[in-house]
Amino acid sequence: MKCLRFSYNEFNYTLWRLFALDIYEAIRNRTSTRAFEDRAVSRDVIHEILDTARWAPSGGNTQPWQVAVVSGTAKQQIGDALADARSSGQTPNPDYKYYADRCAEPYRSRQKACGFALYGALGIERGDRAARLDQWLKNYHGFGAPVELLFLVDANIEQGSWLDIGMFIQNVMLAARGHGLETCPQATVAEYPDIVRRILKLPDSLSLVCGVAVGYPDREHPVNNYRTERDPVNSFTKWYGS
Repeated sequence: MKCLRFSYNEFNYTLWRLFALDIYEAIRNRTSTRAFEDRAVSRDVIHEILDTARWAPSGGNTQPWQVAVVSGTAKQQIGDALADARSSGQTPNPDYKYYADRCAEPYRSRQKACGFALYGALGIERGDRAARLDQWLKNYHGFGAPVELLFLVDANIEQGSWLDIGMFIQNVMLAARGHGLETCPQATVAEYPDIVRRILKLPDSLSLVCGVAVGYPDREHPVNNYRTERDPVNSFTKWYGS
């Protein structure tokens, strides 16, 4: 029987291909999960996820991100307070503006299609305002996920550092998949940052960027079994040069 022999470079290339395929799967099959199993996520697992994500790039290696890991009674308290604020008609006062006042095309159509897909998967009719509100309020409790990661930055940073934070958050969501977990990034959690800062006793010098719900997905739930569309590469890409 002949022994198979690989050069050092061939061996490294083979490993790279196996790893690359895992990366492609992690990116393409990531979804915003909105129903989770009633199953705890250990502190060690969250630590490992963040330990992996911290290798995200940042301008000048500034690493501008900060994370508050919220679970248990603290998570319940924040969720209840945010839901109460929304239900009582309190005006949101986020630390930054997420959407334009008037969302132009094609962005508005994409937003509407996303909403139709979500509520359609849940069987919620367009005119059923009560059911839609009930679903919306689940945002503030992370859709039942056991852990909510809150991402914060110094209030005096500039827009470039927000790009860094986005790359860090994406790393978190992909690293979570390596542990069999799924996530849902949530700008809604940042609608009332003063409430979050008060409960967690955080300084006003920290801006709340968003939350990310983390947990084991309920893969049978209808809300986790639809996909939003993505435009093809040539619709947003222009090629220059040879």
